[in-house]
This record gives sequence, C-alpha cells and structure tokens, in this order.
Amino acid sequence: MIKTMLGSLREFKKPTFLTLLLIVGEVLIEVLIPFYTADMVNRIKDGVPMGEVVPTGIILILMALVSLGCGAGAGIAGSRAATGFARNLRRDIFEKIQTFSFENIDTFSTPSLVTRLTTDIGYVQMAFMMTIRAAVRSPLMFVFAVIMAFRMGGSLALTFVVVIPVLAFGLISVARKAMPAFRAVFRKYDRMNESIEENVRAMRVVKGFAREEYEKEKFGVASDDIRRDFTYAERIVALNSPIMQLCMYFNMVFILLIGSRLIISGRGSTIDVGQISAMLTYGVQVLMSLMMISMIYVMLTISLESMRRIAEVLQAEPTLHNPEEPVMEIPDGSVDFEGVSFKYSKDADRYALEDVTLHIPSGSTVGILGGTGVGKSTLISLIPRLYDVTEGTLRVGGRDVKEYDLEALRDAVAVVLQKNNLFSGTIAENLRWGNPNATDEELVEACKLAQADEFVSAHPDGYNTRIEQGGTNVSGGQRQRLCIARTLLKKPKILILDDSTSAVDTRTDALIRAGFRSYIPSTTKIIIAQRVASVEDADIILVMDNGRIVAQGNHATLMQTSDIYREIYEQQTRGGAGNE
Repeated sequence: MIKTMLGSLREFKKPTFLTLLLIVGEVLIEVLIPFYTADMVNRIKDGVPMGEVVPTGIILILMALVSLGCGAGAGIAGSRAATGFARNLRRDIFEKIQTFSFENIDTFSTPSLVTRLTTDIGYVQMAFMMTIRAAVRSPLMFVFAVIMAFRMGGSLALTFVVVIPVLAFGLISVARKAMPAFRAVFRKYDRMNESIEENVRAMRVVKGFAREEYEKEKFGVASDDIRRDFTYAERIVALNSPIMQLCMYFNMVFILLIGSRLIISGRGSTIDVGQISAMLTYGVQVLMSLMMISMIYVMLTISLESMRRIAEVLQAEPTLHNPEEPVMEIPDGSVDFEGVSFKYSKDADRYALEDVTLHIPSGSTVGILGGTGVGKSTLISLIPRLYDVTEGTLRVGGRDVKEYDLEALRDAVAVVLQKNNLFSGTIAENLRWGNPNATDEELVEACKLAQADEFVSAHPDGYNTRIEQGGTNVSGGQRQRLCIARTLLKKPKILILDDSTSAVDTRTDALIRAGFRSYIPSTTKIIIAQRVASVEDADIILVMDNGRIVAQGNHATLMQTSDIYREIYEQQTRGGAGNE
C-alpha cells in the first residue's frame, strides 16, 4: 500500500530528502545547545573572565541561527513536497477513475470516490508532512536527548527510566482508545457526501415536494453523527496533555530536588548548576518528543484508513481491457448479437439480458420499445463496451468488440442519454465535445438539424451563452437537443438515442429524425423510445420484455404479429399520449 502511494511522489523526491537532511541537522544542533549552555553557565559560576565566555556565547548564537535556518528550510521543502505529493496523488486517482468501467464505478460508488479525492487525500497530505518532519525529528530528538542526558547527568538521568515508560504507556493507551472512532468517521463521510450529492442533483424534486426540512434533518443527522465521533475521539486525545504535564513536572521536581542535594553534598564535584539546567532542557526535549510521537501515532493511524481507501482505487484493475494488438479502425456501423446474455455481476441471481440474437445492417435505423426495466439501456450499453457480454458474442463492423481499441470503439459509437450532461462553459464549448475542430458554421448546421438553433440564437450571446453546471439554466428539452447536436458533430458510425427526445414534442422529434436521415445517412441509428411515433418509420423495431427480444420487424409487421406492440400503439394513439 505504501509503495503504491509513494509512486505518486515522483518529482518531489528531492525536496522530501532535503527535508529529512535539514531535520537531522536541526536536531543535532538542538541537542548540542544545552551542552554548550551548561559549559557557559559553569564558567560564569566559576568567575572566569568575560573574554573566555564570549566565544561560547557566539557559538551558541551561531548554532541557534543555523538551527533556525534548518527548521525554516525543512518547513519550506516539506510543504512543497507534501503539497506536490497530494497534487500528484489526486491526479493519479482521477486518471485511474477515467479508466474504470461502469462496473468499477458501481463497486466504489460516486460519493465514496469524491471523499477519497478530497477528505482522504487531505489526511494523507497531513500525514506525509508529519512523517517527513515530526516522525523523523521526534525519534531522533528522543534518542539524542537521552544519550546527552546520561552523559551530562549520569545517575540523575535514571529519572527517565521511570518517566518514559509511564508516559509511553499512557500516550499509547490514549491513541489506541481513540482509533476506532477515527476509523468510523470515514465511512460516515461517504454517507454524508452521498446525502449532499443526492440533494443537489435532485434539488427540483426536493422543492417540488416541499421536502427541504426533511433533507435538512437527514443531513443534520449525518453531520451530527460525524461530530459525535470526532468529539469522542478528541476527548480521549485531550488526555495526552495532562499525562504529559504530569510526567514533565515530576521530571523537573525530581531533577531539581536530587540535583540540588548532589550539588550541595558534592560541592559541585559530581554535578554542577550547568548540568542541572541542561538536564531540565533534555527532560523537556525527551518528553516533548514522546508527546509528538504519540500524536504522530494517532495521525498516522487515522491516515492509514485514508491510505487504504486511496490505494484501493489506485490498485483496482479496470474490468475492461484493450487486447494486445487492438484494431483501431471500425469499418462500418453494422451490429450483430449472437446468443448474447448479460448480468451485472457474477453473483447476480438473474440475467439482465438473455439469449439475444440480432443483426443490424450498417446505416439502418432501429427502434427499441418496451417497459421500464426490460433491458433496453442494458442492450445498447454493450455496443460501446461500457460492459462486456457475459455469454455469447457481440460484433461491430464484423469484428468482436473485444478486438477493438476501447477509445477507437467508443469514438465510433455515440450515445445520447435521456439525462445527458452539459458542462460548465459556453454552448459552443459544449458542442465542440463532439468535434473539437468544428467550425462555427458546422455548429450552427448541427444545431439546426437538432432543432436547437432557434433557442440558441434567441439568447443575447448566442453560441457564447454560458451554460451553468449541469445545464441547469436550460430546459430539459433544450438540453436534450444540444446533446443531440453535439453528437451529430461527431459523425459516428453508430448513433444511439436512449430516450433522448422524451422532453421534446412529436413534431420536433420528427424533424430531428429527418435531420438524421439527411446529415448522417450512413450512420446506424438505434433509438430507444417510449413513443411509437419516435420509431414508427424505423427499418427494424424491436420489442423487449424481461431481458429478451420478443418481437422484431417493421411497423406494419408488428401491428399484425405482436400483441405488445399493438397494445402500446393503440393506447398512445387512442389516449393521445403520443401527442403529449
């Protein structure tokens, strides 16, 4: 896991090593300062001339300045290394997510991935900073300070034999007690982010049902749950301070009491005032080092959970892979299903599609009808390999889709969803997702074919009109038409419309389909619709039920042979649903 994480360090290895070197230098100087200070105190006490004391004072000033420089340099280098590491890690996770199939995304869930990209990386960045600074500094300071204390104080340093185990036991006990609460928080962060995402995405639904108070209460419960866990953990961690204070004051009293007696009884022959002052300083350094080690232990334990979650993403293998020698060119838009069955996971009880056999000639128009949940969207999601078939074979352009380069295949297959997304930016920028090199004239032509030019031109800024995040400042029908225009600019081999004209009237729907025939006649067009009118003129109409194709043919044939199709048609034409 750590090896996976450190793979994101890359160009920030140098500032990391520089930080470690500067920390070592800072610690060495800090433990030497009390030694020279003790020598100077003893000289002053012995009444040596000021000329002999000044050099030692100058050395101390220089050491303090060098120590300050090392500390400042370590801070700057460490900050650069930590922020750069976090940036690389965030980028690596984001790039990894781009390789995921829908199955991978379903495994992690969107809110969980957002938490890992934000909160978890924040904890890892903080832990990395502490590791290269405090986690190196504190153990070194502890070891060097203990060595110098025994050298300066002799038997007086035995106080650490008592104090250190007591403090270490107390701090480790506190840390272990707090850990379960800290670990639980991350799972609750996922749930809170999920609540936020659902609320923001469904804001219109929330307001339409006047459920604002309910959503506030739901978010408040999730937020308060996190607060309780953090409060509980922080209360435990707060015990570090009194334990530390107790050990520190015990150490000071012991050194002053025993040290004073030794000075008086030995008249400075065994230990002197300078050594006592040095012992007090080393005592503080030792105990503060233990305190910091305890805090590092807490922080690293918290961060280990974040590291594990991040490593899960980085180590996850996409369920879809390119072949060793992928085919880069898709010859035409023909589609062949041969005995295809599919289920979303190996452990699923039932198949979403069963025994689908179908031939779609290149350039033809295919309509798909059926109730909700019968497998229409699942069927078309197999064509661009958003999922792989479980059984059987799926061919595009005469080749198994698994033989193609994934990017090449998906570039040749364009999908317009019922709730397709627009991105923050201008209308022109959104349209050029279909073709980055499209001219202004091509944008206008595509929008005219998609029946979008009229409302776009009505805006004061026309094609430079800004689209808000998610396209919230345009209607559902306008958003669908812009997404269709974007797809037309791509001129794909296969165009899939997944109920993507549901928000437009039947007249506009008919004009859009007429535009398809004139603009992309050689493109295979697969139209999923709820209205018979949207597919009535298709070359082939498929009727689906329970994951199977139960009927296929043109409109006239299905009116005679399919009870389901005839029932849908009669309900819509007699009930007027087709004109809504």
